Amino acid sequence: MRRSPLLFALLGSCGLCVAGAAQAGDKPLYQPAPTWIAPAPSIDATKLTDASPALVLLDSQQRVENGQVWSYFDTATRASSAQALSEIGDVKLQWQPAQGDLVIHRAEIIRGAQHIDLLANKPPFTVLRREEQLDQRQLDGALTAMMNAEGLSVGDVLHVSFSMTRRDPTLKGDAQLFAGLPTAPAQIGFGRVRVVWPETTDLKWRSYADGVTAKPVTKNGWRELTVPLPLVKQPEVPDDAPARFRKLPMLEATTFADWAAVSKVMAPLYTTDGAIAPGSPLAAEVARIKAAQAQPLARAALALQSVQDNIRYLVLGMDTGNYVPQPAAQTWEKRFGDCKAKTLLLLAMLHAMDIEAEPVLASARMPGLVADRLASAGAFDHVLVRATIDGESLWLDGTASGARLADIRDTPALGTVLPVRANGATLMPIALRPDARPTVTVSVDLDDRGGVDTPSIVKAEVQLRSHGADAIGAAAAQATPDQRREIAQRILSSQAGSGSYVDPKIVYDPAAGIATISATGIASTHWSQTERRYRLPLDTAVGKLDFTPDRARTAWSAVPVQLPGPAAIVYRTTFHLPDGGRGYTLEGDRTLPATLAGKRMARRVSMNGDTVVIEDRVDELGGEMAAADLPAMRAALAQARSRSPVVIAPAGVGGRAYWQAARLAGLHKPIDAMFARVIAADPKSTGNYAWRARFHNGSADRAAAAVDYSGAIAIEPSVDLYLARANMYEELGQGAKQLADIEAARKLDPENDEALGALAIYQAKHGQGSAALALIDARLDRAGSKERPDWLVAKANAQSDAGQKEAALATLDGAIGEKPGNPTLLNARCWQRGVGNVALEAALKDCTRSIELSDSTYMALDSRALIYYRMGRFDDALADLTAALEADPDLSASRFMRGVVLHRTGKIAEGDKELALARLIDPQVDADYARWGIKP
Repeated sequence: MRRSPLLFALLGSCGLCVAGAAQAGDKPLYQPAPTWIAPAPSIDATKLTDASPALVLLDSQQRVENGQVWSYFDTATRASSAQALSEIGDVKLQWQPAQGDLVIHRAEIIRGAQHIDLLANKPPFTVLRREEQLDQRQLDGALTAMMNAEGLSVGDVLHVSFSMTRRDPTLKGDAQLFAGLPTAPAQIGFGRVRVVWPETTDLKWRSYADGVTAKPVTKNGWRELTVPLPLVKQPEVPDDAPARFRKLPMLEATTFADWAAVSKVMAPLYTTDGAIAPGSPLAAEVARIKAAQAQPLARAALALQSVQDNIRYLVLGMDTGNYVPQPAAQTWEKRFGDCKAKTLLLLAMLHAMDIEAEPVLASARMPGLVADRLASAGAFDHVLVRATIDGESLWLDGTASGARLADIRDTPALGTVLPVRANGATLMPIALRPDARPTVTVSVDLDDRGGVDTPSIVKAEVQLRSHGADAIGAAAAQATPDQRREIAQRILSSQAGSGSYVDPKIVYDPAAGIATISATGIASTHWSQTERRYRLPLDTAVGKLDFTPDRARTAWSAVPVQLPGPAAIVYRTTFHLPDGGRGYTLEGDRTLPATLAGKRMARRVSMNGDTVVIEDRVDELGGEMAAADLPAMRAALAQARSRSPVVIAPAGVGGRAYWQAARLAGLHKPIDAMFARVIAADPKSTGNYAWRARFHNGSADRAAAAVDYSGAIAIEPSVDLYLARANMYEELGQGAKQLADIEAARKLDPENDEALGALAIYQAKHGQGSAALALIDARLDRAGSKERPDWLVAKANAQSDAGQKEAALATLDGAIGEKPGNPTLLNARCWQRGVGNVALEAALKDCTRSIELSDSTYMALDSRALIYYRMGRFDDALADLTAALEADPDLSASRFMRGVVLHRTGKIAEGDKELALARLIDPQVDADYARWGIKP
């Protein structure tokens, strides 16, 4: 029952939305259109223009009589372009030969006033037996009649009319039909859906879309309903609205009296008397389960697991298979079946164990619409088992996977279902319960004992339950070692966080139905600096909640929110703090509200010495949330986010000095070892080499960083890698190598701005000022308005480095004349006046103005400190330098100037510490400032 007639109707297919047969056959019949058809207006192609709808005609007419449905389709499409020509030139018509006929009435090309009959000489349709849905594990026995419209050209109209007949004996004389209703902005020249039936037949019909005003009329003993197409544009609804708020563009009709009639007609298909022969293999399986477990609940769980694990899924829709399941014994013997076959098999096994159970029909694709629909078998596309044990309903789905005793009470999100009973039944809602076990459990151990701003050593584990576990277990069992590593890396990166992992392991536990993916590796630090302190956010759940319902429109103000679920995920994270955790504090809420964003929440947080553990469980409960509750829920979520727990490091933690001290103390040895393992596991990864190079650079081991950049370049050179290594060579004082790398980067991408700027800076500092300025002027000639200020600053810096102090200031004066409020330009002029020791009062105004206008002030603070230094205002200089370093502790220029100022104020020892740190960050800092006459 996976192939829903409703679905095919909505997709515009005609294969399963009809029912009624003449003489069923495996070849198309060629006949005139039946006399009950109301002819559509004739097509005058001479009046069609480029502005005419490409769909010239869409006429769907269906006739219901004595449990039969004859569906007639008349379509005409204009080949408005070469693309349209390729799309419509091959006509494919699919039908079920065991249940009805395909009748071809017309196939013609209309070219102006000319009608070219494609059926005139010989039948143009070729019959193919192909299973279009085989890749989706569906085998339905359908045939496809295919025609290539020979001679069709751009501008022509392809006109095809045909009928499909279908009768399903399973429905015992009842009939059902479904017709899609295209809506605006779709354009149709002439469109219509027409349904006719004898006035003595009690045919119920319903349309769910707006704009259907048609009423049935009676003519000569027949009732007739006609709906013009397209319908008006349907009102928009939020994506997260419950399904009942959507205007389904469909018309359906049925002769079923009520849901009880549908239930009754299906009941004979699921009788289990005699389904398990004594001494048969299936009887042996039942006996095995009974011997293994004595309690009905445990037996039901084993039976469900047996059906899920031993019977592979394959839809069997041939002949009357769309509704009729294959026998239970046959399913067990062949070891394949669809939802119908699996349900009948499970029912037979449960009944043999004296467990009360019945089949229930469900809609897997549109569960929220069933309660509002007309009673028909076509309202459902799925069937499962409802077992009753100790008065409790258990919903057992043989087509799912991974079910175990622990999960036996879990509920599927199938909304409203219909029990199948000999005496009939009414619709029944499924009351949702939270899942007993999480679908995903993510456990991460992060070792930050090497420092708050160094990479973390990570141990990650992801446990998957249900169908995900089965899929991963099966994939891993057949994968090569490289493929297993890729699977683990992908899962761990998506669930546990990005990083580079080694020694991945994938273990599947069939008894628990759990797949465990684990690995160790290295990850980027989770710490960040705000308000002068390093902070570690612990939250792994609240921040991931996606809760943004949009009810701003007046028409949406009362529409509830459809909540996902049931499902559950657990996040468990352990952090190991530096320095034994001394001085580290934990702030924020250690618990959560019982519900947030419609989800049930549970949190545990603990801090003991250097170990912090947080565990969050999030249960998606399903159901709906009233629109009136949204403001309070948004407020609660915002408050929970603002109060998320965070670990705060002591003052002074972080930065190059801290990093260097940690390395000297041997705290980086585990990180070094892990980097070595990561690179050995994937020696072709440039990213891991570059990452370790940055780590070495942070530890002031620039020679090692250059070696790692060389390793990355040997694998795959790039502009970024060459420039990064050039920077290392500059700090090592190896100018020739620096220039070679800059030129190599330029060779890879001559238009790269970073490489051009690096070359210009190098030339200006090495006595090639004219060449540097020529490069920058050429770039300025093609710079846009947004880029121009930055390149003017680059030009001024190059002029200054070349000794052209007055020219540099003139360049900045002109630039500020163009953009007087640009903080970057104001800071640049302040700086140039400071290094030149000229116009200091004007420079002070420039810097102060830049600070006032800028969102990021530390550069301008550093520049103003230089002005204060030149003016002898050392206390003011220290204040600005301290503020700049609070924003970025690794500003070598600010460290150096702070050391110089402290020396001037007699604080030699304190100044020496600052100077040593500045030289650690930038070994060339003394040479840079010496050019401007500034020395300690």
